[in-house]
Amino acid sequence: MDDAIFVIGNPAAGGGRGAKVLEDVIRRTSSRGNVVVCVTRGPGDETRLANRALARGASALIAVGGDGTWSKVAAALLESERRPPLALIAAGTGNDFAKTVGAPARDIERTLELVDSRETRSVDAGKVDDRFFLVCCGFGFDTAVLQRMQSVRGLRGSARYVYAALRELPAYRGIEVSLAGGADADGPSDAPRRLLLLVIANAQHYGGTFRIAPNAKLNDGLLDAIALAPLGTLARAGLLLSATGGAHVSSPAVTEYQQPCFDVKFATPPVYNLDGDLFQAKSRTLRVECLPGALEIFAPAAA
Repeated sequence: MDDAIFVIGNPAAGGGRGAKVLEDVIRRTSSRGNVVVCVTRGPGDETRLANRALARGASALIAVGGDGTWSKVAAALLESERRPPLALIAAGTGNDFAKTVGAPARDIERTLELVDSRETRSVDAGKVDDRFFLVCCGFGFDTAVLQRMQSVRGLRGSARYVYAALRELPAYRGIEVSLAGGADADGPSDAPRRLLLLVIANAQHYGGTFRIAPNAKLNDGLLDAIALAPLGTLARAGLLLSATGGAHVSSPAVTEYQQPCFDVKFATPPVYNLDGDLFQAKSRTLRVECLPGALEIFAPAAA
């Protein structure tokens, strides 16, 4: 099937919301003879199914889920010599990448129209520790928040992240890190310092609620590093609140850098957040780099 469109759906996305959205996608594409639907059954299936779709000659991929699902499907594309465009249909918690790229991910019909018209945007991706990301790589406070989220019950979506973040605010002590960004005189030095949070972002939005890197662009070949200094509990809460609109970057407690790559060093190999999933680093030093124009995403050209 030279023109086959493969739908890769994660029914577990968004606390089960993915199953309902996937049903809707199947209903709306059932009359098309060139659509193949693949459903994940466990963690990591997205990449395996995407690789299978590429091997079968997929002309386009449609990923139904959230940032984690989209990132895992994108990983298969980024490891492949042939990279058909990717469409995003939102069923996750934050769906942050779609906000920055301007994809109508909550509108299934509009997304299918973009696939039919082949309207795409070239976007950057990120790489760290032989893994890929679309939104960001995070260290420190956000890893503690994601770990706490695993025990939160009764809340869904962005409310779950915000609740876990508020619970961590008074307790989290920070992380010792040094950040270097090449030979640019205006870039960060490699002197170690204690930070509340370090986010190296490809996209602007993060955590479903926060505009963590308001100056990030998906087509500039750069990553945006946002470093938050440790503060008292009330000051942390204020900074967190201002981050919902991106105003936190004007605070003296926040430093912001734009570079094509960063070298990040820690006392011990850290746990880090990659598009909502936690990973254990292989070493104390990580290189986080931008992959310029690495993907084609179905989105309005003027987004």
